[in-house]
Amino acid sequence: MLADALEGVRVVDLSRILAGPWCTQNLADLGADVLKVERPQTGDDTRSWGPPFVEGAQGEKVAAYFLACNRGKQSVTLDFAQAAQRAWLLRQIQDADVLVENYKVGTLARHGLDYASLAQLNPRLIYLSITGFGQSGPFAHKPGYDYIFQGMGGLMGYTGIAPGEAGAGPMRTGVAVVDLMTGMYATSAVLAALVQRARTGRGQHLDIALLDVAVAMNANQAANYLVSGENPGRIGNTHPNLAPYEVFECADGHIILAIGNDRQFAAFCTLMQSDWHLRPEFATNAARLTHLRELRPLLRAALAPRAVADLGAALDAHGISWGNIHTLEQVFQHPQVMHRQMLQTVEHPQLGSLRLVRNPMLAPGTHKPVAPPPTLGPAALAELRPA
Repeated sequence: MLADALEGVRVVDLSRILAGPWCTQNLADLGADVLKVERPQTGDDTRSWGPPFVEGAQGEKVAAYFLACNRGKQSVTLDFAQAAQRAWLLRQIQDADVLVENYKVGTLARHGLDYASLAQLNPRLIYLSITGFGQSGPFAHKPGYDYIFQGMGGLMGYTGIAPGEAGAGPMRTGVAVVDLMTGMYATSAVLAALVQRARTGRGQHLDIALLDVAVAMNANQAANYLVSGENPGRIGNTHPNLAPYEVFECADGHIILAIGNDRQFAAFCTLMQSDWHLRPEFATNAARLTHLRELRPLLRAALAPRAVADLGAALDAHGISWGNIHTLEQVFQHPQVMHRQMLQTVEHPQLGSLRLVRNPMLAPGTHKPVAPPPTLGPAALAELRPA
């Protein structure tokens, strides 16, 4: 099973915050042995990114943010500016398969921990660098967080309330999607490099940049621009290529109505006892997009008096895609989420029982027990695991 796929693979994790730790958490979930190297006393920045915090019986306090992206790892704390501790780290790297780091360009080279130096020590090493702007170019020296790249990469250029509506303007997503997507791209790159190394016997340097990922994840929006030459505008909860495909208010809540083709729209019109699908301006998806300003008020008026549960049942009966807008409390109480075992409980040696989210790469009910996020590792060299 996939939970054992990377058994025997050793990963040295020099990364912090989210993108790098998300990648190494994936590798740990797939069975790799991940050694997370943290700063003495404070550790990864996200240990203090709260509230909320989880506090143990002995007073250890860890932010929920850290718990989200560090399960399954072993932690050590060391200062590689100190010769003895750097030497210990080099011994770990000598036998490692993968190293993941997200330091500013040039920082690790000052300590002999750059790829060129470590490739001489371990030619099979797959060395993954995650930075804001990449290893080269006019912006390579600059730092940056996810929020910056949601703006620079284009996402916020078309995400937000449409002009002319209350609160109009750019808006970021509610979670750090560029960091998370970078972590997923990085995971894929590492896995591909491991497969390639099995053929060539040699490692390589992987250069993953948040800005590159932010540009790539524009997906169809980027393709729309490259084909049309027109910048996509902010359209709130609507879709640039489908209509109707947005949020509507009902009598007791909201629903997402997602009409994917003309057949579904005709079925929806039958349900609504309307002939909108017979009108030329609404008959096809392209026509509905062109005339969305005229269509939207009709839809709002028809859906506003309906109760969400009754409307949802009717939409299901007509084969029309729709969905609720859930709070996270409702998410984890949803019968399908419960059936898929997306919520897991693990025992932490200091923090007690922790509720974590299952990695969706691993099938529900078939994976081995999940190891909790680590306590901050030992600071004294003599206490570190044997070299």
